[in-house]
Amino acid sequence: MNSYERIYAVVRSIPRGTVATYGQVARLAGNPRWARVVGYALHVNPDPDGIPCYRVVDRNGCTSSAFAFGGSDIQKALLEADGIPFLPDGRVDLAACQWNPNQEIL
Repeated sequence: MNSYERIYAVVRSIPRGTVATYGQVARLAGNPRWARVVGYALHVNPDPDGIPCYRVVDRNGCTSSAFAFGGSDIQKALLEADGIPFLPDGRVDLAACQWNPNQEIL
């Protein structure tokens, strides 16, 4: 499995109602130094319906200004539709909704 395939596998695992950071996806894909690679991979997402790249935000909870599907407003709208809370300054409330794969509900 190449690096992009590993990244896509992690992103497919992010549950609705949660987000992950680029660095978190990189670590879970096997290399904590791949945060930028995660961004590149998501920018060329071959399956937007199956790989929910809009659920990936930066380490501060900011959406991407270059979001592949029409800009940061689209990413924010998709996240809000997932039930993701935003702080008054427009960032995702990571404390409330950052995905923790070790706390999956059984």
